[in-house]
Amino acid sequence: MKGNSLARKLSVILLTIIVAGLPVLAAGCGDDNGGGQTTAPTSTVKQPLKIGIMYPQTGVAAAKGQPMAAGVLDAIKYINEEKGGVLGHQIEVISRDNGYDAAKATTIINEFISSKALMFTTQASAMMSVVMGIANEASLPGFTVFSAPSITQPAKHIYAQMPDYGDGWAIFADYYIKNVWKGTGKPKMALMLLNNSTGYGAKDAADKLAATMGIEIVAIEEHTSTTANEIEALTRIAAKNPDVIFISSTPQPTSIIVKGIRDIQATGKFAGLTIGCGHASYTSQLVDLAGAAKVEGVYGVFPTVSWGENVAGMAKMTEYVNKYHPDFKNNMDYITAWAEGLLIAKILETAIQNTPGGAANLTPANVEKYGFQMLNYDVEGLHGPVKYTAGDNRLSKGMRVFQVKSGVITAVSNWINAAYIDYGLK
Repeated sequence: MKGNSLARKLSVILLTIIVAGLPVLAAGCGDDNGGGQTTAPTSTVKQPLKIGIMYPQTGVAAAKGQPMAAGVLDAIKYINEEKGGVLGHQIEVISRDNGYDAAKATTIINEFISSKALMFTTQASAMMSVVMGIANEASLPGFTVFSAPSITQPAKHIYAQMPDYGDGWAIFADYYIKNVWKGTGKPKMALMLLNNSTGYGAKDAADKLAATMGIEIVAIEEHTSTTANEIEALTRIAAKNPDVIFISSTPQPTSIIVKGIRDIQATGKFAGLTIGCGHASYTSQLVDLAGAAKVEGVYGVFPTVSWGENVAGMAKMTEYVNKYHPDFKNNMDYITAWAEGLLIAKILETAIQNTPGGAANLTPANVEKYGFQMLNYDVEGLHGPVKYTAGDNRLSKGMRVFQVKSGVITAVSNWINAAYIDYGLK
């Protein structure tokens, strides 16, 4: 019995020594920094960066909103999962479908503000027009993918990812005069405009520049986003015998207008008419909705590269669209929104790098001052370079002119930088 008691005491002592030595043994499993010293592994979880994104995934603009929602969320997924976030910080997204509805958009922007988001984006100028007053009052910076002059002028806290609808009209009009118009005197232009900022942005530019460019505006017609027939308006336009018609709308109404033009041309009217489109509608969705034969020869402007072009960001974007959203392959709106996601990450990264104290001191004001306003980014070549110019809240200025050839939207111009147009908006 005495021997067993001694053995138990020795076992307890040995166990105590082993337990006491465990931290040392564990430390010995860490990285060796040289000199025989080792360091225990540490893990630091960096705080997420909260942002808001709204898109028209349902409603009358769903044809644009669905590929755009997919594009921006796929890009954020790529940044968080493959790139480890923004300098180690995951991007936390509050993503909401506004249904292209003003009331829903207003609710959403208030949610972004109350959730203490650092910044936000919209994809439609019409929805940014609705919410920008609330955001500007709260000093919450944001940008919209598609924009109109009234959103960025006067410059406050809202920015445009790419040139606006006024820029699109100006670039197309200049290209038309120099490369398409073969007549004498002034070409006569008609405008078919969606009855919101998408259409009014183009009208603002035409009002400002048409006379000095030598273009006569002979007709202006408006339509709704739910229009089903524009023959009556087109018949009025045909009576003015225009040389060119510019449509600034979304894909569904534009497809109806183009088909109406083709029906009237079949009667012998609109002979020799050139059709141009603003960038809100000029994507593969328009070709699908109208039919390739109807849109053959139609011109348009667009601010991104085309699918398959040899730019740095093409391979990863193509990998994601093929893997997660193959239905949107060849849809250029997916490109605009993938670039939106990359731009969000770059704004946050730039803000962290330049804000005194770094990520710990990020606020909406610091994201705007040290992020938006210190940008110098090529967006992996997917659209024009992004660089802030004081007083001009358009982040990218480049666009190209395209034409539908054999059913394919094909670039017919190099990049054209849209000059700043001072609309005198207060």
